[in-house]
Parts: sequence; structure tokens; C-alpha cells
Amino acid sequence: MPPSLLDVGWITCARGGCPGAAHPPYGRCLAHLDPHELESRLQSLSPGQGVDLRGTVVSAELLDLVLAATRRSLGRARFDLARFPAAARFSGVEFLGDASFDRARFDGLASFFGARFTGNVSFGEAAFARELSMHGSRVHGHASFDQVRVGSDALFGDACLSSASFDQADFNGFTSFDETRFHGEARFRGARFRRAVSLSRSAFDGAAAFDGARFAGGAFLSPASVAGRLVLAGARADGRLEIDAVGCLIDLRNARISGRLVIRLGDADVDLCGLVSRGQASVVRRAGRVRVLSLERLDVDHLSLTGTDLSGCHLAGVPDPGRLRLTGCVFATTPRGIQLRLSWPPVRWWSRRQLLADEHAWRFGPARPALDPGRLKHLYAGLLVDDDRTATDFAFGAMEMRRMAAARPAVRMVLGAYWLLSGYGLRTGRALAWLVLVTAVAAAGLLWSSSAPQHAARRPPGPRTVVPGTAPAPTRRPHDPGPPDLGTARAGQIQQTPDATFGEPVPPHAHRVLGYLQPRRDLGRRQRLISDEQLADTTDHDQ
Repeated sequence: MPPSLLDVGWITCARGGCPGAAHPPYGRCLAHLDPHELESRLQSLSPGQGVDLRGTVVSAELLDLVLAATRRSLGRARFDLARFPAAARFSGVEFLGDASFDRARFDGLASFFGARFTGNVSFGEAAFARELSMHGSRVHGHASFDQVRVGSDALFGDACLSSASFDQADFNGFTSFDETRFHGEARFRGARFRRAVSLSRSAFDGAAAFDGARFAGGAFLSPASVAGRLVLAGARADGRLEIDAVGCLIDLRNARISGRLVIRLGDADVDLCGLVSRGQASVVRRAGRVRVLSLERLDVDHLSLTGTDLSGCHLAGVPDPGRLRLTGCVFATTPRGIQLRLSWPPVRWWSRRQLLADEHAWRFGPARPALDPGRLKHLYAGLLVDDDRTATDFAFGAMEMRRMAAARPAVRMVLGAYWLLSGYGLRTGRALAWLVLVTAVAAAGLLWSSSAPQHAARRPPGPRTVVPGTAPAPTRRPHDPGPPDLGTARAGQIQQTPDATFGEPVPPHAHRVLGYLQPRRDLGRRQRLISDEQLADTTDHDQ
């Protein structure tokens, strides 16, 4: 639909209904000049001179004549509201001044292959029915493609743009920014890519902003370098989204991804606050340090974090930690050595373990945030980690939070004793230390009891009178009943008396045995005396 004559700000063509810019002294646009008038006007053109074709229907023949007259070197070029019914070929054209194609219509191919713009160029609200090619072009000023509509492929490969804006642009075909160099900021806010878009090996000396962009097809954002931020806050991707970047901040706050999300980073930070993903999502560290800044209000079906740094990322706002899988991640750690504090106990030694940033800020941060230990307990228990050591530390953290969240003092005391004795069954060294200590105490007590002196009773020897030729009589004590009767001895009714004849100490356990053997020795001694007396009597009788 041709623009209204009231919308233009120039003197229009005298031909009725034509919005083309009038050229004096004819009062008509170049498209409505007679052949000799057109030839005369073209002869007045020179290289580097400005042209005014605003609102003019520029055919392929007219465009070729103008470019030939200026030797493909234009000064200030005005093509606002111009219409190109056939292919518009500006290949290799040099624009020495600013160029304006605002609200222009290109019904055929629009080619600016290898074109050079020394100033600014604007395609605001321009409509391209077919392909747009800016491949290999150079723009030293600002390039504006705000609200352009491209019906087919848009090729910006190998272009070099100082700064560019594609706000609210609508790309219906394949869009390529492969190896494109942006020396300034590149904005794609609210842009719509209905088919695949590729930024392979592109370079951004400033920020690359895709705020609120819509990717209906696959999006492959793998720039070679981004000096600023790669922003996809509020973006929507209905298909696959791949981001491969180095040395920048990836902002995916409140983005919504319906397809698969793959993020490969090197020496970069990523913010996933409010991310909604309905497919497989993964963040992989390929080099350097990759920090995850935030996972607040994360809503994903499955998110895998590999090799990322979570030491400063708070996870208390993750609704479902069971959907996270952590592999080789870096977490905050407890401080080394002894810690002095005003609370009880005043001195504490922390065992070395990994812990979440929420607990670290709560325990050791300068400003302790409000924290629910019960929430942290579920976080520690729900997170899936592939590292055994990290899983052990998280199990320890879950028990710690359970102890702190316990409402009854008795439960806290039992869990405290469990922590002290064996570290909730997860610290083998602590349990072994207690075992060694108990064993050492028991061994020391046994050695002390065995080396104590024995206080055995010693009986002093009594006075003995030895008669020559006779056996010494045993020393009697008041309780000693004397030698047993022979008849009683034969009947086995000998009284058991401890042997203290020679005054020697007798061990306590031997009293019972010696009490039986002593009467038998006395009986034997008396029998020998009787035999000796009978032998003496027989000898006297024989004599």
C-alpha cells in the first residue's frame, strides 16, 4: 500500500498520487521524467554526490543508471519509502555519507554484498519480500534494522558492523551472522526468528542483547568472543537453543525454553534465575571457571550442571532440587583451623567439608541471612551428585540441618552425641579415634591393676625347742588342735589345718590343699616314731 502524501516531509512528484521526491526544475521524481529529462539529470550526477529517491518507484534499470552515473559511489543517499519492484543490487556500492532506507519496500532480492557505508545506515521498518544479503558489507557508523521484515533468508555473514540494532525485527527465513564482527553493541530486543538462526564464530566487542527475542526454530549462538554480556532475559525458544561462549556473562533470567537447552561456557558466568525449561537442559564447563550466579525460581524438567562453580549460588529458591544433577561442581567450604565466637561453644574446630552457599552465608557470612534449616535439609537430601565425596558431605549437611531444625531438646542432644562420636556415621576417622581412645584407657587400667603390689599375710615363726635325737615338734598356735588321732586319721576325719610349721608365707589359694596334706605328714611322722620304738624294744629283748 503506497504511503499517504501527508506522511512524507518532502515536496512530492507533480504526477498525481506519486509520493516520490520532486527534482527541480521538473517538479517530478526521476521515475516520471521524460527520457531526455532523465538523461540530463543523470549527467549532472558525479561520484560522491548525494541522491534523493525518496518515495520513488526505483526499477532495476533506473537503479543501474543512477549507480553508473555516480560510478557506484554515492554521497548522502535517501531511499525512504522507495519501492524496488525488481531485484535491487547495491553490490560493491560505496556510501560516502549516511544512507536511509526507512520504510522502503523490496519486492525482489535486496543485495548489499560487499557494500561499504562510511556513515550510518538505516533500514527502519523496511520490508524485504525475498532475501536480504549484507554478506561482507562494512558499516563504519551505526546500522539500524529496527522493525524490518524479511520474508526469506537474511545473510549477514562476514559483515563488519560498528554497532547494530535489530529491535522488533521479523526474520521469516534462515538468518546467519556467521563470522560477523560487531565493534559495538548489538541489540536484538524483541526480534523474532521464525526459522533457524546462527551466530557461529561471530565476535562482539560490546554486549549482545536478545532481550525478549523469540526463536521459533533452532538457535545456535556460538560467538567466538563477547566482551560484554550475552543477554537472553525474557527470551522464548520453541526449538533447540545452543549457547557456546567464552569470557562473558550469559543472562537467561525469566527465559522460557521449550526445546533442548545446551550451554557450553569457558571463563564465563551464567544467570538462570527464573528459567523455565521443558526439555533437557545442561550447563557444561569447557575451559576455565564457569560460575552459576543464581538458580532462584528455577523451573526445569531436568538440568545438568557439569564442572560449574556453585560456591556463591544460593539454592534455597529452587522449587524441586531433585531435578538437578551436579557433576564435578565446586561448592563453598568450611573454614580451616579453629574458630572463636561469642556463642556457645566459644571455640570450635570445623571439619573440612563442602556445603551450599546458603549454609555458608548463614554460618560464616558477615550479615547472616534468615534461613530455614528444614528447607536446607531437603535441599541436601534432594540434590543428585555424582561425586562420592560430595554426596557424603551433603549427607553430613542434611544431618546438621536436621539437628538444628529439631524442635525437642532431647532430639538435638541425641543428634549432637551422634555427631560427636562418629560424625553422623559419616566420619570414619572420628569413630576410629574414639575406639583408639577407649582401647588405650582400658589397656592402661589393666596394666595398672596387674602391676599393683600383692599384700599377702606373712606369719612370724614361733620359738621351737629341738630335742636331740627326736624330730622337732610342730609349733602350735592357739587355734591349732594338735596332731590328729590315728583312728580318726584312718577314718578320713582329719581336721584340715593350714601349715605354718616353718613360718613361711603360704599363698591364700593353697590353704585348702595344705590343710589336707599337713595331717598326713604328722601321721607319717608318728608312724616312724612308733616303728623306731618297737625296733629298740626288740633289740633290748634280744640282748
